[in-house]
Amino acid sequence: MVYFLDRKVTDMANWVMIRKGGDYTEIGRRNHISPMLARVLRNRGIETDEQIGAYLHGGMERLHAPGLLKDMDLACGILAEAVDDGKRIRVIGDYDVDGVCASAILVRGLQKLGARVDALIPHRVRDGYGMNMEMIERAHQEGIDVILTCDNGISAAAEVARAVGYGITVIITDHHEVPYEDAPEGRQYLVPEADAVVDPKQVDCDYPFSGICGAMIAYKLILYLYQEVLGQPLEQRFGEELLQLAAFATVEDIMELTDENRPLVKRGLELLNTAPAQGLRELIRVLELEGKPIGTYSVGFILGPCINAGGRMDTAEDALKLLLTGEEAEAMALAGKLKQLNEERKRQTELATEEAARQVETEYTADKVYVVYLPDCHESIAGIVAGRIRERYGHPALIVTDAQEELKGSARSIPAYHIYDALNRVSDIFIRFGGHAQAAGFSLPAYRLEELRRRLNENCTLEEKDFGEVLRIDLELPLQYADHRLTEELKSLEPTGQGNRRALFARQGLKLCRMETRGADEMVCRLFVKDQDKMYEMTMFRRTEELKSYLTRKYGDGVVRQLAEGGAQIPFTVVYTVKADSYRGGNAVQLLVEDYK
Repeated sequence: MVYFLDRKVTDMANWVMIRKGGDYTEIGRRNHISPMLARVLRNRGIETDEQIGAYLHGGMERLHAPGLLKDMDLACGILAEAVDDGKRIRVIGDYDVDGVCASAILVRGLQKLGARVDALIPHRVRDGYGMNMEMIERAHQEGIDVILTCDNGISAAAEVARAVGYGITVIITDHHEVPYEDAPEGRQYLVPEADAVVDPKQVDCDYPFSGICGAMIAYKLILYLYQEVLGQPLEQRFGEELLQLAAFATVEDIMELTDENRPLVKRGLELLNTAPAQGLRELIRVLELEGKPIGTYSVGFILGPCINAGGRMDTAEDALKLLLTGEEAEAMALAGKLKQLNEERKRQTELATEEAARQVETEYTADKVYVVYLPDCHESIAGIVAGRIRERYGHPALIVTDAQEELKGSARSIPAYHIYDALNRVSDIFIRFGGHAQAAGFSLPAYRLEELRRRLNENCTLEEKDFGEVLRIDLELPLQYADHRLTEELKSLEPTGQGNRRALFARQGLKLCRMETRGADEMVCRLFVKDQDKMYEMTMFRRTEELKSYLTRKYGDGVVRQLAEGGAQIPFTVVYTVKADSYRGGNAVQLLVEDYK
């Protein structure tokens, strides 16, 4: 139960109107913005003139110095010496977008220095996540002198110890949570005894912002190696290509677009739109996005999944090759292959999601934490399915699949539930696990699956108010004010995404007069509503059937037919966003319905 527009609403859970006080007219005057934008910024905790200036106008100068990361100087010193001595360096990455982008950044940065460097990306099915013992044995047999991890390694203490025992130098760069054990004397962190460990999640790391991805750390390592250790500037075009990969991974790994992430992603998107790197340019072309604006949505839901598809459906080697190649023909062929793999990934994901939803609605309605067993689900898409279930029901979701000799699973959580801590409390169940607050991966013996479900739910302290997405509404806005001038001003919020949400508005007292659907699957719904005797068109995606069911339950069987014929006047309240309509051009404005009542 929440309060909305000063009245109690019992069937509109998770709508929250933000009501922060302030003289928005004066704030706007001082900062040359409208009172409306001043209020939207204050709702995001951006309150002082200094903060507003940094948010609206800050650029790459807001990035923190790489040297603030613990062991960065040590790691780069080791690498500089290894390059000079002609030692063999092996980058060990991960099969997701972040791991592939981080690997590409490190390989390209070291290759340009003349290093003897190669990369190894684990195979999701054969190897599992991160560095394993087989990789260490292989490195030893092949005469590798230095192992450099990215987006993994912080939980590989045993593997690191084996490598060090062979005389291999190990540098870890990672952004995941440091494993720990709770002991009577307090929490004991289990940092691998590598030659250098660069991970902002370490408790003794003084880096001011820990919410960066693995590719961002790789980017900072190359910057520091060139500029501080070797004393040579990074050539501009080359540096911009590496920056694009760090920004791409930041979006796809769902890092919060706050602090230094936001200016980095902002600059990265500018470059993707004007001068994309070779591999990304061909992917944009294959996906028919040339000439269209590339934003966080394009990266997160169109481009990124294709890079991910390699590691999910086959091997991530093709994705890495795409980001490393300088040959147009090879890049085009690889981009086309990744597109095809992603189409198959989408088909399998839809089937698995519907089966998971069926189990949730028939078997686990009393659970707070959903643990769903899908034996036939390809383990590579378990994380996507877990995310879909979390989004649909607002509960933490774990999807468990059959692997070769054990079960493997992926977890996606909600803000109120730290999934890594939850798994750590039942760590005796797992063969291995790792992750962070909102996502994790794990493996376990098959006979312990029901125990996992039982103990997670027994330990869970979530309450009803914690479930479901919270829509934080900035203000009530009559539709007449949702105009071109507003859309232009709201562009200053970009890039939006995790941690930097789009502006949300609400409007009560509308009359829903007509409803039209478009597309074979009716994914697009056009709603014609009346606000103060003037008609407006609003658009809603992917929720047509849900809306029809809601209206039928509330107003009777004939209401959908009446709306199709334009003969209705249904009371309607919406939460909506405003954006420029790129299809209609000019000053056209699109009103997008996010939720309704």
